[in-house]
Amino acid sequence: MDVLIPGAGELCEGPCWDVRTARLYFVDILAGQVHAVDTDTGARRTWQLGVPVGAVAPRQAGGWIAAVERGFTVFDDEWNRVGPVTPAPGQQDGTRFNDGRCDPAGRFWAGTLSYDGSPERAALYRLDADGLVTPMLSGVTNSNGLGWSASGAEMYYVDTGKATIDRFMFDPGRGTIEDRRTLVAFGTDEGLPDGLTVDSEGFLWVALWGGGCVRRYSPAGELDGETRLPVSQVTSIAFGGADLGELFITTAAEGLSAAERRDQPLAGSVFRHRPGVTGLPPATFAG
Repeated sequence: MDVLIPGAGELCEGPCWDVRTARLYFVDILAGQVHAVDTDTGARRTWQLGVPVGAVAPRQAGGWIAAVERGFTVFDDEWNRVGPVTPAPGQQDGTRFNDGRCDPAGRFWAGTLSYDGSPERAALYRLDADGLVTPMLSGVTNSNGLGWSASGAEMYYVDTGKATIDRFMFDPGRGTIEDRRTLVAFGTDEGLPDGLTVDSEGFLWVALWGGGCVRRYSPAGELDGETRLPVSQVTSIAFGGADLGELFITTAAEGLSAAERRDQPLAGSVFRHRPGVTGLPPATFAG
């Protein structure tokens, strides 16, 4: 493992490999920043969006879709906003969008959380290619990682407030979910599940906030391996690189005390790891 970008931000999240430019994108949520990195040279560009941004994904038509504080909006490749913010029906006051990802059919899924941590005030939404926003889950506390099986028949989801990875049966044609079941439940001493991705062997990778690690689980929910990091707040993960064999890991310094920051000088960095497996091709937004 190596440090790709030391001290990249306060609340780095949402790593996303863009096959069009062969660059890694990620966000610094509360700073409202999007970063792009040439992973060969380390060269980085930063754009200031002027609003908190939870997740981004490339559009098939060019540019980007983003889940910003109060909904969804489209940006061009230079991160100029090219459309209004589409609000999310029923989004409660005091909440913001957090993690998001595209499903294999090109729909963009993203969810919310409460700024004050209040339970069950958030939701998970689906944005279709035609711009329709549909609430898919209510009673969420902290909507986080999303991933789909290689077959597209299952969706994996993290509500950090529940400290679980849940599995749904997924209909790729209709974009619907049903039959929710807990796949992995985490104890209080393990850290909280955050971002999630799925590799080409069908195994799940999850970042553990407060746990200082990334774990790999089988499709049956059995622990298969653990990769430790020199920081406690591991936020999210994504496969990328020319062969999709690199695992990019974002972390956070947000909320750490002065003493914890001294003990964790790499908090808020982006790390790169070659785990010996590859990821699935990243999906893009069809809108």
